[in-house]
Amino acid sequence: MTLDQHSADARREAVTRTAVVGAVLNLVLAAIKIVAGWLGHSQALVADGLHSLSDLLSDVLVLIAGRQAHQGPDQEHPYGHARYETVATLALGFLLLAVAIGIGWDAVERLFSPEELLRPDLIALGATLASILVKEWLYWWTLAHAKRVRSDLLRANAWHHRSDSVSSVVVLVGIAGTMAGLPYLDAIAAVMVALMIAKIAWELGWEAASELVDTGLQGERLEAVKQTIHSVGGVRDIHMLRTRRLGGQASVDVHVLVDPYVSVSEGHMISVLVERRLKREIDEIADVTVHIDPEDDEHLSACYLLPLRAEALARLASAWSAIPEANERQRVLLHYLDGAIDIEVYFPLAACLRQGADAERLRTRLAEALADDPVFRGVRIFFGD
Repeated sequence: MTLDQHSADARREAVTRTAVVGAVLNLVLAAIKIVAGWLGHSQALVADGLHSLSDLLSDVLVLIAGRQAHQGPDQEHPYGHARYETVATLALGFLLLAVAIGIGWDAVERLFSPEELLRPDLIALGATLASILVKEWLYWWTLAHAKRVRSDLLRANAWHHRSDSVSSVVVLVGIAGTMAGLPYLDAIAAVMVALMIAKIAWELGWEAASELVDTGLQGERLEAVKQTIHSVGGVRDIHMLRTRRLGGQASVDVHVLVDPYVSVSEGHMISVLVERRLKREIDEIADVTVHIDPEDDEHLSACYLLPLRAEALARLASAWSAIPEANERQRVLLHYLDGAIDIEVYFPLAACLRQGADAERLRTRLAEALADDPVFRGVRIFFGD
């Protein structure tokens, strides 16, 4: 199993486990709070129980989105399904915002209608305290899983659990304050908590929306990407570096400048090392595309107008037809650089050792034969077995 597969399996397991446990606990808490609120004469606790029922929706959403995001690339989704998680995170952000508006609206209404407040009993106080403890544990447990598998979706759901916890704190303060003769304390605390939940909703929603419009890595993370690429042997420079985030992970596209005369296989090896080092040293990077450049092509050169190999070799054969030694060539390398073609011609060693052979004279004759063809710039010759 590859490292990427192991990470994906761990993420799916974390999403499934937290969603199922959260759903079960939310169902139990909702039943306890609604019953305790009804028996204990606490309208706020009944409303908080209904809030816990709404958390079931988020757990189901997390479970469905997590399973979708785990699927690998296919014909319709060549980059995978990670952004299902991003969309679900955005949806949870809206859900948190709705919770904040609901809490705030109810608090303001109760501020202007204090006569509607009931007189709660100790059973309501106990149920509320139990809810706070359970939801706080669920928040920290889910957040730990989110950090371990780097899942924004789980982090959003953890904060949803925290919103239920803090709303229960409001209920606790309100019940205690009402029992102590301070009925307004509940509503004032509720407004403050609503603002806090709205801030969390905004942060989660903004981050998810930024990812959906392909916002890249920023600041230190982007600088780490650059330094990691430059640390690979054979890399002269980089340009056209692009990054984007996908469901808690990131992809990188980069053009890497190498020595223009390295072999194709060496250039490929450099690209493989760049890819592996990025994935190994920067946790969130899951996909890397490396384009090997012999020269800086950020500003388009005229090389794209030059003839390809078959036509170039035909032109060389025509230009060198009057040079008998040229017919002994074994291999020709073409280097497309700075709007022209540099040529390397390989001859057998015997051609150099033959009596009367003059390597420099041969190179000069080959170059002079190409002087009238602007496509070709320079000629180098080599002898060997």
